[in-house]
Amino acid sequence: MRKRVTYRPSRGQSAFGAAVGVVFILIGIFSVIPTFGAFGILWTLIAVGITGMNAYQAFGKGYAGPEIHIEEEETPPAGGQPSASGSAEERLRELRSLYDQRLITQEEYEAKRQEILREL
Repeated sequence: MRKRVTYRPSRGQSAFGAAVGVVFILIGIFSVIPTFGAFGILWTLIAVGITGMNAYQAFGKGYAGPEIHIEEEETPPAGGQPSASGSAEERLRELRSLYDQRLITQEEYEAKRQEILREL
């Protein structure tokens, strides 16, 4: 099962980023360009790009955000057949591993073990 999720930064977040970007543009124009020349121009152009993107995210109506794909496993219905994750033997080995790692109690181990054996 594939689930499609779209993420968009909040308007406040993007507006703050745009405001900080303006500060970096001003620093570039009045300090970095006169001091470092070509590097200052590069600095200012990058600041303009970042500021523009943040402003578009904050105030642009057409911006939808990047698309993120989330993979989800389908779960079998409760009380149904065992999952396709493996045979009873594999499930018992995995259960024992969980118990050996102290991730489940002895009571949980015994209850689940009995459940797996009843399914045989």
